[in-house]
Amino acid sequence: MDSLIFECGSMKNEETFPVENTGRGQDISPEFILYNLSSRAKTLAIILEDISHPVFRDFTHWLIFNIPARDRIDGAVPGGKMLPGLGNARQGIGYGWYKYAGPKPPKGRQHFYRFTIYALDSEIALTGLPTKTRFLKLAKGHILQQGSIVGKFG
Repeated sequence: MDSLIFECGSMKNEETFPVENTGRGQDISPEFILYNLSSRAKTLAIILEDISHPVFRDFTHWLIFNIPARDRIDGAVPGGKMLPGLGNARQGIGYGWYKYAGPKPPKGRQHFYRFTIYALDSEIALTGLPTKTRFLKLAKGHILQQGSIVGKFG
């Protein structure tokens, strides 16, 4: 599987999240720019996880999938199960139910968060509750590329 290279708004890998992309700011998703997207990619998916959560390992903050393959995903993705303005992409369940929910650790505690973008060869027909675990199970075998960026906040 090839690595997917991307930028995440103004945050570089292992840097601090911009406040506007957190639960202490505007809580809006950042823009993503992809650099080496496979020509075979049909859809994209993004997962945001708190990878330092003390109780729930890799706690899901955001799941969005079936984004039509493109080199740029605008920031401030609206909430909703289905997003007609984004090619009928679907959002799943996590800390943000059917929406982006940025970092918001307890005051005085720094947590680390990982964005992972997946390039897939098809749409994922996820019925029932759209969770990260169910998505990844169905996506297995369809992932052409993936890449991650880690940010910190707290």
